[in-house]
Parts: sequence; C-alpha cells; structure tokens
Amino acid sequence: MRWLVGWSSTAAGAARIGSAGAVGHDGETLQPVGSHLLWGDPDPLWAVGDWRPDEVRVVKADDRTRIAVLGICAASDEQLRVGLFAARGGALRHLTAWPGSYTAVVQVGRRITVCGDLAGARPVFYTPWDGGTAYATAALPLADLVEANLDYGHLAALLAAPDVPAALHDSTPYDGVRRIPPGHALILRTGAREVAGYEQVASLAVAAPSADPDSAVDAVRDALVEAVRARLSAPRHVPGADIDPGPVPGMGPAERRAARGMPVPGIGADLSGGPASGTLALLAAGLPGMPGTVLGHGTGAGERLLAVTFNDLAVGGREAELERAGTLAANPRLHHVVVAGGEETLPYAELDGPLTDEPAASLVTAARHRARLASGSADHFAGYGARQVLDAHPARLADLLMDRKRRHLVRPVAALAKADGSVLVPARVYGAARRLARTPYRSGLEGLADRLMRRRFDEPGGAVGASLAALTWARPGPAARWLTGEALAEVSVRLQGATHRSGVGPGQRPGDFRARAALSRAAADLRILEQAAEVRFQRLHAPFLDNQVVRACRALPESLRVQPGARAAILRTVLEGAGVAELPSGWGATSHAPSAAAARAGLRMAADSLLDLFATPLLAQAGLVEARVVRKALRAAAEGEALPLDGLADLVSLELWLGRLIARRGTCWTGTPARARAVPAGITPQRNALGAGASGGGAALA
Repeated sequence: MRWLVGWSSTAAGAARIGSAGAVGHDGETLQPVGSHLLWGDPDPLWAVGDWRPDEVRVVKADDRTRIAVLGICAASDEQLRVGLFAARGGALRHLTAWPGSYTAVVQVGRRITVCGDLAGARPVFYTPWDGGTAYATAALPLADLVEANLDYGHLAALLAAPDVPAALHDSTPYDGVRRIPPGHALILRTGAREVAGYEQVASLAVAAPSADPDSAVDAVRDALVEAVRARLSAPRHVPGADIDPGPVPGMGPAERRAARGMPVPGIGADLSGGPASGTLALLAAGLPGMPGTVLGHGTGAGERLLAVTFNDLAVGGREAELERAGTLAANPRLHHVVVAGGEETLPYAELDGPLTDEPAASLVTAARHRARLASGSADHFAGYGARQVLDAHPARLADLLMDRKRRHLVRPVAALAKADGSVLVPARVYGAARRLARTPYRSGLEGLADRLMRRRFDEPGGAVGASLAALTWARPGPAARWLTGEALAEVSVRLQGATHRSGVGPGQRPGDFRARAALSRAAADLRILEQAAEVRFQRLHAPFLDNQVVRACRALPESLRVQPGARAAILRTVLEGAGVAELPSGWGATSHAPSAAAARAGLRMAADSLLDLFATPLLAQAGLVEARVVRKALRAAAEGEALPLDGLADLVSLELWLGRLIARRGTCWTGTPARARAVPAGITPQRNALGAGASGGGAALA
C-alpha cells in the first residue's frame, strides 16, 4: 500500500510539533512507519510506502507556498507552479485537470488543501486529532492514530445499501474517520476543516445544453490518449533490480523474477477480449514511446507491449472473447501471454490475504486477479471503470423524459423488449421512468427506508427486471435480506436522518446521480482490489478513472449513451481516430454469465471452508447477521438455488476483512504504545444501539 498522511494543527498544537513529527502526551515522537517526510512543521506531510522517485514531486514558490503531487501526473514543474498560484487564489479545479492519476496537496501559509479525484479511486480521509485535523489517503492510518473503534452503522449500510450515498454519507468502517466525497477537496486552516466541491454539477431545474456527439467522442479520444501517454512518458523501472540475489543454476533472470513473484519490466495491458481492455492495449501499443523498453535497458528500437489474457479452465463460456483476444494479439506490436487458471483461481478458493484499508467484495476474487497480474508488466493497463463512465445507467431514461427527449427512448426500450420477448415491456419501462422523473429524492430515500423496515427485497429477474429495479433513486443491496432486523433498522434510521439534513437533494437528475454513485463504488472496489491482489513493484493503471477521462465521458450526450452497444461504438470511434481501423468481428459483445458461473463454482468448491468461517462469525458478534441464516444461504447457493451471489460475496468479504483486522497486531505509527491501533478492544456486541426512538422497529423485526 502507498498513501500520504499529514495534519494541520492549531496554534497551541503547533508549539508541540517538531520537524520529525508530533510529540505525544508521554513525550514520544509520532511518525508513520516507512515514511518519507515531504515537508515539516508545523503542518507536516509524509509519503508512506514504496513510492517510485518520479511519483513524488514537490514544487515550491517559497518556504510557505508549495505543492506536492503524488502519483502519475503529466504536468511539468512549470505547470505545477502555475496551478499552485491558481490554488493560492482559490481556484482548485486547475489542480485536477492534468492528465494522469494523482493526489495534489497545496500548502499556502497555514492553509492546506488536499484534492480528491472525481471517480473516488484516490479518496481523502480526515479525523479530528489533538485539537486539529489529521488527513490521509488511507483510512487505516488515521484509525490507528486515534485508536478508532468500528462504525457498525457504516458496516450495516455497506451490506444493506452499498449503492446509496445517503446511507454511507461520509463515514468509513472506523468510527470518527471521515471521507470527502468524489469531486471535493479538504481545506484545513490551523486545524479547522472545510470540505468544498470543485466540480460543477448538472442542475435539476435546467436542462444541460445539447452536446455535439462527434465532438464529445473526440474529446473522449483525446483524454484517453493523453491518459495513456502520461503513463508511457513516465520513467521505466526494473522490478526488484536492486534485490536480485544473482545467478541461480538452471534459472535465467526471467525465471528468477517469476520465482520471486515479480512482474516483467516494461509496459503491459490486460487483453480480455472486451472493448475496454482492448482499447487500452491497442492505444498503448500504437502510441510512440517504445512501450516495452525499460529506461537504459533497451536496444532503442522498442519492444512489444505485453498483453495478458486470463483463460479460465474451470468454467467455460468465454471462448468467443478468447478468440477475439487472440485476433487482437496478432498485432505485431503486441506480445501475447495467456494465463491458464484452474480450480485454484476460482472465487473463494483462497481466503487468506493481506489486510486492506477497507472491506470490498473483491476480497473473495483477489487470488484470481493476482494470478493474472503476476504475469503482467511493471506498469500494467486495465480497463476498469469503462462500463461506469461510458454506459448509460437505466435511470438515465428518466433524465431523457425530464428533458422531453422521448424519442431517444425508442431504441433502448425496443432492445429490452426483444431480450424479454414481451410486448408489455415498453409500457412497463416507460411507466417506471416516468415515476422516477416525478419522484423527489427525499421520497426515494423514504421509500428505501420503508422497504428495509418491511424486509421487502424481492425484485423481478432478467434484463428487464434489472432495468426496472434500477429505475429508482435508491434500492436495497443484494446482502440486505440476510441482515438482522436491528441492523436494517439502523440503516433505515440513517436514511431517515439523511432526509432531514439541509440540502438533502442531490442537485442533479436521477440518472446522472445514480451513475455517479455507481462510478464511486466501482472505483472504491478497484482501490481495494489493487491492495488485495497487489504484486510487488507493479503499478496497475486504470486510465478510464482519470479526472480528465471522467470529465470527457460525462460530457457525452445522454441520447448517445442510452443506445444499445454505445460503449463499444464509442471505443471503436476512439480507436479509429487513433489510427486503429481493423477490429475482429463481434468486438464489443460482453457477457456476465461466465462470472456468475465462476462464482457459483467457487462457492460449491469452498462450501466447507465458508461454513467453518461462519461457524462463529464476527458479523454475528457485531449484531449484523445471524450465523445460522448465513450458513443456510451458503448451503443453498452451493446447491444451485437462485440467490444473489453478489450479496454472499459482500458477506464473506466483510467477515474476512474483520478477521484480518482483529488478528492484526501492528500499527501504522512509530513512537506509540502497543495499544495505539485501530479497534483496540476488538468486536463489542451492539445492543440497543438505535436508541429509544428506533428500538421499537428493530424489535418488531427481530
């Protein structure tokens, strides 16, 4: 893991802080473990973890005016200096408009500004500490700093309503540690904090001006090309060159590297056969910059880009995608590697792994992804996020009705009717979209709170059913049906409390709002997957989540998004504009059926170990589930009963994460007593946590 951490102190607190760190109550000096100090007192900032030298840059205007940029950023030092002066005047958006994926921190006197990204892949957290505010790009270091306990309401919301921002709000799994929303910045002034947005949001009252589809797609192409070029222009690194133990009889450098679990030097990319990974692989291979050549280790003529395809031998169904990947890999600029995975790479096959910053459903598939990434390059492109930034969320149909663009509903509704084979589909979809367009946000939250209290989780199946279920402001998560009545009541109370907050409305149309929430969750899941499946010395790049790419994709007209096959058509146009014209037949066709089959096969293979995991689960100790209910659901799913597999993945992942967190004995800070770590008392049973006002509803459901 890599993160940055710092704090802003009050005038009184600054007197106790030296350049090496803060002085605690017992006279000890607090410093992050494995840290590199970027600047010191009175508001220090550290970079923690295995950052590459080119990933950390500090540009100064004077001793009290400086900017730190951590990550991949294509801005020159002069551009950083211009952005610093703009931020000094209050213009924050300039700090987020450079190609790449990075976190920018600006210090102007005693004012500290930390910018989060638009997608949520590089979040910012904060917590009150020592009279001031500590901040970081990871939640666990802050939880260690303040010895935070678990926030059980947040954990319940993660299971009951993970796609509803109002349920999670700004909380984290750690009590007292907060997160700033995507598209916002944290501003600290001598310990006082403010969260400010830097991005304009589409108005709910006035329709956005119609964008030209051709120019919008051209903007997506330019943003993607610049995002890829930012990675290609960065210095190359030889993984583990400084720790190679030397010659081993019968093993060459590549074999020694593989034995240590290290990636191949140079640039690589996923090549699954889908449009997103294929687009990035072809762009990275086609742009000038010698993709595979390591700085100082190449012939100067350039090498081929390493394209990695995962072939699941345990579960079939992806033969067409594999064939398309092979056709794409025939490009002379690509070197194709196929990674075969058997039953040992199925979901749930390996339940051991590192502790991540937060829980996510990707913990049960981390070994599957690690098997693919281990054969990748030191800098590896992946198409994560393309679906969320390019596809049209079904709720966008309501946006079209609000803008009086009914004719654009014809093709998507006709595609759903064709898939379902019913002539009643158009009327059902149009009616649901019309209801959503006329439903206030507050009513949507109240409706979800009522569904949770009444335990109403049944939804229609199939593509049409999924679209109808998505045509709401908020909906229960797939794991909600297995929560206890008290946990559901807790989430219901959180939702009802959200309706009483000032400015409850999202300030934008329902489709745009739901799409942003889906992107935020996908980015958060990718962040945890990157930690869980991390390969040492490797960087996983997701250009579709870069700020400039997200902005360009948000400018696409909704009438273009909602058309069937829009994502593949947009990416095809992007490639044509970049000079790639020949694509295999069927390019762009995707299917989720193999993923569901792999999840069910993994459940069946790991049924015994999962039942052991939930023999005495920590989730039950926390009052979120009943162990026998979860064990019954696991047995039924392993036997083939139609249950929401995503919900079971959420339950198993959260149980695994809690176990790893409680078993942890270290801390992220030096100079602290052994007790100074997150959740020092372990899991404490939560009883009567709702208070007198809500206990009746919880008891009625128990």
